[in-house]
Amino acid sequence: MPTKLPARPWVDHLTMGFLIGATAWLSLTLAKGPGELAAIWIGNGIFTGWLLSKPTSAWPAYIVTGLLANSAAQLLAGGSGLSALLISLCDLIEVLTVAGAVRYKVPDVGDPKHWVSLGGVATASTLVACALSGSLASTVTWFIYDSPFWANFIGWYAAHVVGMVIIATTTLAIHRQGFRALAPSGKRLSFAISMLLIAAVGVAVFLADYPLLFMTYPPLLLGAFRHRFLGVAGGVILLATIGSALTSAGHGPLWLLQDIGTAGRIALLQLYIAGGCLMTIPVVLAMAERDRLNTRMRESERRYRLLADYSGDLIVRLKADGERVYVSPSSIDTLGWQPSEMLGQRWDLVHPADRARQRAAMTEVLTLGEPQTLRYRVRHKDGHHIWMEVIMSPIPSEQQIGEMDLILAGRDISHRVAAEEALEASRRELERLSQVDALTGVANRRQLEQRLPLALARLERSGRPVALMYLDIDHFKRINDTYGHAAGDRVIQTFAQRLTSNVRTTDLVVRLGGDEFVILMEDVTRIQAAEAIAAKILEAMREPVEIGVARLTVTTSIGVAFAAGNVVAEDLMVGADDALYAAKEGGRNGYRVIEAGKGSLTVGAT
Repeated sequence: MPTKLPARPWVDHLTMGFLIGATAWLSLTLAKGPGELAAIWIGNGIFTGWLLSKPTSAWPAYIVTGLLANSAAQLLAGGSGLSALLISLCDLIEVLTVAGAVRYKVPDVGDPKHWVSLGGVATASTLVACALSGSLASTVTWFIYDSPFWANFIGWYAAHVVGMVIIATTTLAIHRQGFRALAPSGKRLSFAISMLLIAAVGVAVFLADYPLLFMTYPPLLLGAFRHRFLGVAGGVILLATIGSALTSAGHGPLWLLQDIGTAGRIALLQLYIAGGCLMTIPVVLAMAERDRLNTRMRESERRYRLLADYSGDLIVRLKADGERVYVSPSSIDTLGWQPSEMLGQRWDLVHPADRARQRAAMTEVLTLGEPQTLRYRVRHKDGHHIWMEVIMSPIPSEQQIGEMDLILAGRDISHRVAAEEALEASRRELERLSQVDALTGVANRRQLEQRLPLALARLERSGRPVALMYLDIDHFKRINDTYGHAAGDRVIQTFAQRLTSNVRTTDLVVRLGGDEFVILMEDVTRIQAAEAIAAKILEAMREPVEIGVARLTVTTSIGVAFAAGNVVAEDLMVGADDALYAAKEGGRNGYRVIEAGKGSLTVGAT
């Protein structure tokens, strides 16, 4: 955005008018003619830079001031009134073309984001504006002074292009930053030495009678390297002023060519100055772009470091081999380690069981270039391990071009992992409880429904027999009615314990409900093996069950269904139920065995 108007506008107007008038008069005087054939035209650059530093609404007053100052300089240099006015109008057309184009296309010339477009607009508008003003001015001088059109045009165009590029930018910079833009704090002595060196070499070259103009380019390049565009601007202005003054005084290598005249010497001087600009300005632009990128990188690094240093998450930068090169201060709160203590190859901080998995994840991220989320344990300084959830992403290496590093952003999830483990344990417990009888602790009907089809499927594949026992406690209702439900529960619990103690560990004891139990037995090689287990259970129940002070004799009836070949679950259960019914009909406290699919009953002991 343009700067605000000064507190005393008339001082600003006088300053601008004096600078435009003085530089115009000096250029015309050194050119020794009213045709304005100067080596470099400074006034229009000052005029343009001044306008761009002001609000557009203030331009009319400054336009009048500039036009009057330029006209006065033309008159003082020996021009006629008509010539002075017309040439000044040509200058004004050039100034307004450049300033108007820049203001229209790039309203905020101070924003670095717009500098690339600003350079393009300023260059294009300068070339067009100088060609337009040069055509008009050359026509005026040809008409009034009968001067050659093309010689005037070439001289005008070269002088005005160089002056607009160098002086307009310098003027705008001074308006926005003050004179510290010419000599920034800390570099003023260096800037002064650079300008003195350029001036000394320039004077020596233009006083010599030998073609040594090229010797001024090294100090000009040095000024460009040290002070960027302002070094170029100051150096070019010095060389143009020294060259014009000493050449006008009859000194310098341009006088070695006697037959080229004043216009030829001015043209050579302009080529010399343009050569200096062509040599230094690309260097300055490249260095300015490098400075801009470095500034952006430093700012980006500063923001990154600020975020990393004050983030609650732990930020770690790793090389591809796992070497930590940066650890954020949050490591103190998260892991108890100082960041410096975690730098380098510290694989010992990663839990041994997680190291291979982390290495594999690092390799995959570097290979695929895609971020991954990983959980692993890191050792706290106190010795225990902390669960971390880390997002691992690839980033360009700071030290090796073309290589990739890793950035890790992690947080402590120990509480979450503990909650998840507790939840999983609860889920497993609920799953277990859903398959276990709450009173006795043995399996329930649901577990039987899951295990029986699997047992029959194995029977079908391997041919190993299966036996299914149905058991009831004899006269259980009488026990409940006589001693109460608590006593009945105690009897059921004791019965379940004795069943579990008298079967194989691979057998499944199930309580269906009430006093009804089932035993599923796999790999029963012979029917006699099932009978042996039934007899063993009957024997175990002979010991009385203690209910308080009472001792109860509890018996059971058992029905066994034996299957040695393919059979469906329903037929096996019906067979066991039929055998149980037969055992009860036979006087209870005994067992019956039926071979599924055959229907034959074997009577057991009572």
